[in-house]
Amino acid sequence: MEKRRFKRTTVYLKAERISGNEKYGVFIENISEKGIHMLATHAAVHAHYSAGKNIDVRFHIAQRKKPLILRCRIRWSCPKIPPNGLTDSIGLEILDPPPQYIEFVKTLH
Repeated sequence: MEKRRFKRTTVYLKAERISGNEKYGVFIENISEKGIHMLATHAAVHAHYSAGKNIDVRFHIAQRKKPLILRCRIRWSCPKIPPNGLTDSIGLEILDPPPQYIEFVKTLH
């Protein structure tokens, strides 16, 4: 059984994946202090979810008026091609998570 360094917490958060000037709606399914499991609707524009690529993820938390923007690196992806699957599953490593994010995660435990 694999041991994770940080405890994961199940959440259901709407978010945006930002690549340059393009934004795509995604859902965050679980989080930890250093990682995110994200779901995205399967589409050709998401085909470039390749391990090692950096992306930004933006979402709101109740404690802040401004959204959090997290710089992340794709660690793995599992595309689900319709008609059998409707979402792609993506694992992200958060690069230098800000203190506000760490505090938010700790409140969920």
